[in-house]
Amino acid sequence: MRPRSRVRVAKCQMLVTSFFVLLLGLAVASMAALTYFGAHFAVLGHASSERTSYKAMHRWAFYVGISLAGLLTLGAVLTATATVREAGGLMAVGFLCFALVFCALVQVAFWSFRKPTQVEDAVLDTYDLVYDQAVKSSSSIWRQELAAIQDTFLCCGKSSPFSLLGSSEADLCRGAEAERQDCLQGIRSFLRTHRNITFTLTAIGLASTVYGMLLSSFLWFTIRAGCSLDRKGRYTLSPGARGCQPQEPSFFRCSQWGPAPQHSSKADALSGRLGPRGHSDGPWLLQGD
Repeated sequence: MRPRSRVRVAKCQMLVTSFFVLLLGLAVASMAALTYFGAHFAVLGHASSERTSYKAMHRWAFYVGISLAGLLTLGAVLTATATVREAGGLMAVGFLCFALVFCALVQVAFWSFRKPTQVEDAVLDTYDLVYDQAVKSSSSIWRQELAAIQDTFLCCGKSSPFSLLGSSEADLCRGAEAERQDCLQGIRSFLRTHRNITFTLTAIGLASTVYGMLLSSFLWFTIRAGCSLDRKGRYTLSPGARGCQPQEPSFFRCSQWGPAPQHSSKADALSGRLGPRGHSDGPWLLQGD
Protein backbone atom coordinates (compact mmCIF):
# COMPACT_ATOMS: atom_id res chain seq x y z
CA MET A 1 0.00 0.00 0.00
CA ARG A 2 1.35 3.40 -0.98
CA PRO A 3 1.87 6.09 1.67
CA ARG A 4 -0.88 8.21 0.14
CA SER A 5 -3.36 5.34 0.42
CA ARG A 6 -2.26 4.73 4.00
CA VAL A 7 -3.03 8.31 4.95
CA ARG A 8 -6.45 8.14 3.30
CA VAL A 9 -7.29 4.87 5.07
CA ALA A 10 -6.11 6.32 8.39
CA LYS A 11 -8.30 9.40 7.91
CA CYS A 12 -11.36 7.27 7.14
CA GLN A 13 -10.69 5.09 10.16
CA MET A 14 -10.23 8.18 12.34
CA LEU A 15 -13.60 9.57 11.26
CA VAL A 16 -15.35 6.25 11.92
CA THR A 17 -13.60 5.89 15.29
CA SER A 18 -14.58 9.44 16.26
CA PHE A 19 -18.20 8.67 15.46
CA PHE A 20 -18.21 5.54 17.63
CA VAL A 21 -16.40 7.37 20.43
CA LEU A 22 -19.06 10.07 20.27
CA LEU A 23 -21.76 7.42 20.62
CA LEU A 24 -19.80 5.88 23.49
CA GLY A 25 -19.67 9.27 25.23
CA LEU A 26 -23.43 9.62 24.92
CA ALA A 27 -23.88 6.10 26.33
CA VAL A 28 -21.61 6.85 29.29
CA ALA A 29 -23.48 10.10 29.95
CA SER A 30 -26.82 8.27 29.85
CA MET A 31 -25.48 5.60 32.21
CA ALA A 32 -24.24 8.25 34.65
CA ALA A 33 -27.59 10.06 34.55
CA LEU A 34 -29.50 6.82 35.18
CA THR A 35 -27.16 5.98 38.04
CA TYR A 36 -27.76 9.30 39.74
CA PHE A 37 -31.36 10.11 38.80
CA GLY A 38 -32.72 6.59 38.26
CA ALA A 39 -35.51 5.37 40.48
CA HIS A 40 -33.57 2.47 42.01
CA PHE A 41 -30.54 4.48 43.09
CA ALA A 42 -32.54 7.61 43.90
CA VAL A 43 -34.79 5.84 46.39
CA LEU A 44 -31.78 4.36 48.14
CA GLY A 45 -30.05 7.75 48.19
CA HIS A 46 -33.14 9.37 49.67
CA ALA A 47 -33.29 6.76 52.43
CA SER A 48 -29.57 6.88 53.29
CA SER A 49 -27.97 9.58 55.39
CA GLU A 50 -25.19 11.95 54.37
CA ARG A 51 -22.63 10.12 56.48
CA THR A 52 -23.03 6.74 54.81
CA SER A 53 -20.54 5.42 52.27
CA TYR A 54 -23.31 4.95 49.72
CA LYS A 55 -23.97 8.67 49.48
CA ALA A 56 -20.34 9.53 48.72
CA MET A 57 -20.00 6.63 46.30
CA HIS A 58 -23.18 7.66 44.53
CA ARG A 59 -21.88 11.18 43.90
CA TRP A 60 -18.43 9.91 42.91
CA ALA A 61 -19.88 7.57 40.27
CA PHE A 62 -21.97 10.37 38.77
CA TYR A 63 -19.11 12.89 38.59
CA VAL A 64 -16.69 10.35 37.11
CA GLY A 65 -19.23 9.24 34.51
CA ILE A 66 -20.03 12.80 33.42
CA SER A 67 -16.33 13.70 33.24
CA LEU A 68 -15.54 10.65 31.11
CA ALA A 69 -18.47 11.37 28.83
CA GLY A 70 -17.33 14.97 28.36
CA LEU A 71 -13.76 13.95 27.56
CA LEU A 72 -14.91 11.29 25.11
CA THR A 73 -17.22 13.71 23.32
CA LEU A 74 -14.57 16.43 23.20
CA GLY A 75 -11.91 14.05 21.92
CA ALA A 76 -14.22 12.70 19.21
CA VAL A 77 -15.20 16.17 17.96
CA LEU A 78 -11.61 17.46 18.00
CA THR A 79 -10.12 14.48 16.18
CA ALA A 80 -12.85 14.52 13.53
CA THR A 81 -12.36 18.26 12.97
CA ALA A 82 -8.58 17.89 12.90
CA THR A 83 -8.84 15.06 10.37
CA VAL A 84 -10.96 17.12 8.00
CA ARG A 85 -9.00 20.36 8.39
CA GLU A 86 -5.57 18.75 8.84
CA ALA A 87 -5.00 20.72 12.05
CA GLY A 88 -2.13 19.39 14.11
CA GLY A 89 -3.03 21.35 17.25
CA LEU A 90 -6.57 20.00 17.39
CA MET A 91 -5.28 16.49 16.78
CA ALA A 92 -2.85 16.82 19.69
CA VAL A 93 -5.62 17.99 22.04
CA GLY A 94 -7.83 15.10 20.89
CA PHE A 95 -5.00 12.67 21.62
CA LEU A 96 -4.68 14.19 25.11
CA CYS A 97 -8.42 13.68 25.75
CA PHE A 98 -8.17 10.03 24.71
CA ALA A 99 -5.12 9.55 26.93
CA LEU A 100 -6.90 11.03 29.96
CA VAL A 101 -9.94 8.81 29.39
CA PHE A 102 -7.70 5.76 29.01
CA CYS A 103 -5.93 6.47 32.31
CA ALA A 104 -9.25 7.01 34.10
CA LEU A 105 -10.75 3.80 32.69
CA VAL A 106 -7.67 1.84 33.76
CA GLN A 107 -8.18 3.13 37.30
CA VAL A 108 -11.88 2.21 37.20
CA ALA A 109 -11.11 -1.29 35.91
CA PHE A 110 -8.42 -1.79 38.55
CA TRP A 111 -10.77 -0.63 41.31
CA SER A 112 -13.62 -2.87 40.10
CA PHE A 113 -11.36 -5.94 40.08
CA ARG A 114 -9.77 -5.10 43.40
CA LYS A 115 -13.03 -4.35 45.25
CA PRO A 116 -15.83 -5.97 43.25
CA THR A 117 -18.36 -6.04 46.11
CA GLN A 118 -17.86 -2.55 47.54
CA VAL A 119 -20.86 -1.04 45.77
CA GLU A 120 -23.05 -4.03 46.59
CA ASP A 121 -22.05 -3.92 50.25
CA ALA A 122 -22.83 -0.20 50.47
CA VAL A 123 -26.29 -0.67 48.91
CA LEU A 124 -27.14 -3.66 51.09
CA ASP A 125 -25.97 -1.84 54.20
CA THR A 126 -28.33 1.00 53.34
CA TYR A 127 -31.24 -1.39 52.92
CA ASP A 128 -30.39 -3.20 56.17
CA LEU A 129 -30.35 0.11 58.02
CA VAL A 130 -33.77 1.11 56.69
CA TYR A 131 -35.18 -2.36 57.35
CA ASP A 132 -33.93 -2.47 60.93
CA GLN A 133 -35.25 1.01 61.66
CA ALA A 134 -38.63 0.13 60.18
CA VAL A 135 -38.85 -2.99 62.34
CA LYS A 136 -37.59 -1.51 65.60
CA SER A 137 -38.84 2.05 65.38
CA SER A 138 -42.45 3.03 65.91
CA SER A 139 -42.17 5.94 63.48
CA SER A 140 -43.98 5.62 60.18
CA ILE A 141 -41.25 7.46 58.26
CA TRP A 142 -38.95 4.45 58.12
CA ARG A 143 -41.82 2.20 57.06
CA GLN A 144 -42.59 4.58 54.21
CA GLU A 145 -38.95 4.58 53.13
CA LEU A 146 -38.86 0.79 53.26
CA ALA A 147 -42.12 0.51 51.32
CA ALA A 148 -40.72 2.83 48.62
CA ILE A 149 -37.59 0.68 48.28
CA GLN A 150 -39.57 -2.54 48.12
CA ASP A 151 -42.00 -1.15 45.53
CA THR A 152 -39.13 0.07 43.37
CA PHE A 153 -37.23 -3.22 43.42
CA LEU A 154 -40.42 -5.30 43.42
CA CYS A 155 -39.37 -7.22 46.50
CA CYS A 156 -40.45 -7.56 50.09
CA GLY A 157 -38.45 -8.06 53.29
CA LYS A 158 -35.50 -10.33 53.62
CA SER A 159 -35.27 -13.98 54.51
CA SER A 160 -34.35 -14.93 58.04
CA PRO A 161 -31.52 -17.45 58.54
CA PHE A 162 -33.76 -19.40 60.95
CA SER A 163 -36.92 -19.00 58.79
CA LEU A 164 -38.66 -17.41 61.76
CA LEU A 165 -39.96 -13.86 61.51
CA GLY A 166 -41.24 -11.71 64.30
CA SER A 167 -44.64 -10.05 64.28
CA SER A 168 -43.16 -6.73 63.16
CA GLU A 169 -41.29 -8.34 60.31
CA ALA A 170 -44.28 -10.39 59.23
CA ASP A 171 -46.43 -7.26 59.04
CA LEU A 172 -44.14 -5.79 56.39
CA CYS A 173 -45.10 -8.40 53.78
CA ARG A 174 -48.77 -9.29 53.51
CA GLY A 175 -51.01 -10.44 50.72
CA ALA A 176 -49.54 -10.11 47.25
CA GLU A 177 -46.36 -8.54 48.63
CA ALA A 178 -45.51 -11.78 50.41
CA GLU A 179 -45.14 -13.51 47.03
CA ARG A 180 -42.37 -11.16 45.92
CA GLN A 181 -38.75 -12.19 45.97
CA ASP A 182 -36.38 -11.47 48.79
CA CYS A 183 -35.09 -7.88 48.66
CA LEU A 184 -31.50 -8.93 49.15
CA GLN A 185 -31.69 -11.14 46.09
CA GLY A 186 -33.53 -8.48 44.10
CA ILE A 187 -30.95 -5.81 44.91
CA ARG A 188 -28.07 -8.17 44.07
CA SER A 189 -29.67 -9.08 40.74
CA PHE A 190 -30.15 -5.42 39.82
CA LEU A 191 -26.60 -4.49 40.79
CA ARG A 192 -25.23 -7.45 38.83
CA THR A 193 -26.94 -6.21 35.68
CA HIS A 194 -25.70 -2.68 36.29
CA ARG A 195 -22.15 -3.95 36.86
CA ASN A 196 -22.18 -5.95 33.61
CA ILE A 197 -23.24 -2.90 31.62
CA THR A 198 -20.54 -0.80 33.28
CA PHE A 199 -17.90 -3.45 32.56
CA THR A 200 -18.95 -3.57 28.90
CA LEU A 201 -18.73 0.19 28.51
CA THR A 202 -15.34 0.21 30.23
CA ALA A 203 -13.95 -2.48 27.91
CA ILE A 204 -15.27 -0.71 24.81
CA GLY A 205 -13.88 2.58 26.09
CA LEU A 206 -10.42 1.12 26.63
CA ALA A 207 -10.32 -0.40 23.15
CA SER A 208 -11.66 2.76 21.48
CA THR A 209 -9.27 5.11 23.24
CA VAL A 210 -6.23 2.95 22.46
CA TYR A 211 -7.18 2.77 18.79
CA GLY A 212 -7.98 6.48 18.73
CA MET A 213 -4.60 7.33 20.26
CA LEU A 214 -2.78 5.26 17.64
CA LEU A 215 -4.65 6.87 14.74
CA SER A 216 -4.39 10.40 16.11
CA SER A 217 -0.64 10.08 16.73
CA PHE A 218 -0.08 8.76 13.19
CA LEU A 219 -2.14 11.55 11.64
CA TRP A 220 -0.43 14.14 13.84
CA PHE A 221 3.00 13.08 12.56
CA THR A 222 1.64 13.13 9.02
CA ILE A 223 0.28 16.66 9.44
CA ARG A 224 3.48 17.86 11.09
CA ALA A 225 5.55 16.42 8.25
CA GLY A 226 3.38 18.44 5.88
CA CYS A 227 3.96 16.04 2.98
CA SER A 228 1.54 14.60 0.46
CA LEU A 229 2.04 12.52 -2.65
CA ASP A 230 1.38 13.95 -6.12
CA ARG A 231 0.30 11.91 -9.15
CA LYS A 232 3.90 11.07 -10.05
CA GLY A 233 4.50 9.50 -6.66
CA ARG A 234 6.68 12.30 -5.32
CA TYR A 235 6.36 13.95 -1.94
CA THR A 236 5.35 17.59 -2.02
CA LEU A 237 4.25 20.05 0.60
CA SER A 238 0.54 19.84 1.18
CA PRO A 239 -1.58 23.04 1.07
CA GLY A 240 -2.66 22.42 4.65
CA ALA A 241 0.88 22.76 5.94
CA ARG A 242 0.93 26.52 6.39
CA GLY A 243 4.21 28.13 7.13
CA CYS A 244 6.15 24.93 6.38
CA GLN A 245 9.31 26.01 4.60
CA PRO A 246 11.28 23.40 2.62
CA GLN A 247 14.45 23.38 4.67
CA GLU A 248 17.48 21.11 4.42
CA PRO A 249 16.04 18.36 6.69
CA SER A 250 13.07 18.06 4.29
CA PHE A 251 15.43 16.24 1.92
CA PHE A 252 15.15 13.21 4.16
CA ARG A 253 11.48 13.82 4.87
CA CYS A 254 9.81 14.77 1.58
CA SER A 255 12.14 13.57 -1.20
CA GLN A 256 12.26 9.85 -1.00
CA TRP A 257 11.77 9.50 -4.76
CA GLY A 258 12.24 13.04 -5.91
CA PRO A 259 15.53 14.58 -7.07
CA ALA A 260 17.88 16.03 -4.52
CA PRO A 261 17.62 19.81 -4.10
CA GLN A 262 20.46 21.79 -5.58
CA HIS A 263 22.22 24.22 -3.30
CA SER A 264 22.62 27.60 -4.99
CA SER A 265 25.27 29.02 -2.71
CA LYS A 266 28.54 27.72 -4.13
CA ALA A 267 27.11 25.99 -7.20
CA ASP A 268 25.92 29.28 -8.76
CA ALA A 269 29.24 30.93 -8.03
CA LEU A 270 31.14 28.15 -9.80
CA SER A 271 28.72 28.01 -12.74
CA GLY A 272 29.59 31.56 -13.69
CA ARG A 273 33.25 30.63 -14.07
CA LEU A 274 32.69 27.42 -16.05
CA GLY A 275 32.12 27.32 -19.75
CA PRO A 276 29.40 25.46 -21.60
CA ARG A 277 31.65 22.36 -21.70
CA GLY A 278 32.54 22.47 -18.06
CA HIS A 279 36.03 24.05 -18.54
CA SER A 280 37.12 27.06 -16.64
CA ASP A 281 36.55 30.39 -18.37
CA GLY A 282 39.32 32.08 -16.46
CA PRO A 283 42.01 31.84 -19.20
CA TRP A 284 39.51 32.89 -21.89
CA LEU A 285 38.76 36.03 -19.96
CA LEU A 286 42.44 36.74 -19.64
CA GLN A 287 42.94 36.23 -23.40
CA GLY A 288 40.08 38.57 -24.16
CA ASP A 289 41.73 41.29 -22.14
